[in-house]
Amino acid sequence: MKDALNFTAYLIYLPAVIFLTWYVAHILFKNSRVFMNDIFGGKVDIALSTNKLFETGFYLLNLGCAFLVMDITYDIKDSRSLLEVLSAKLGGFSIYLGIMLFFNLYLFFRGRRIAKQKAKQAEALKSTGSLA
Repeated sequence: MKDALNFTAYLIYLPAVIFLTWYVAHILFKNSRVFMNDIFGGKVDIALSTNKLFETGFYLLNLGCAFLVMDITYDIKDSRSLLEVLSAKLGGFSIYLGIMLFFNLYLFFRGRRIAKQKAKQAEALKSTGSLA
């Protein structure tokens, strides 16, 4: 019975983390296109390619982490302990995904800020060059 409940836990955990990762990545990278276009000054091809590379890395990193921590070493004796183990595993993974989401947002905002600073510097150089 214990082995059957452990196997059931894996059957619930795997689709749940795959779905959570897909959902977060889908929302994040669908909405980050605007940031990427701004960062790359409207160069759509580079912006979309970079966004796709970030998305691929996001999937690899997060699914890799989910598979790495998948090991359920507890003896699951009943449905209550099954729910407790799954809630701890999925809750921990959700917190990790949230941290990764905010880290990616930080990178997007940082890239946008740097792009704006470079644009201001280029504008300043143009204006001083035309005065000389």
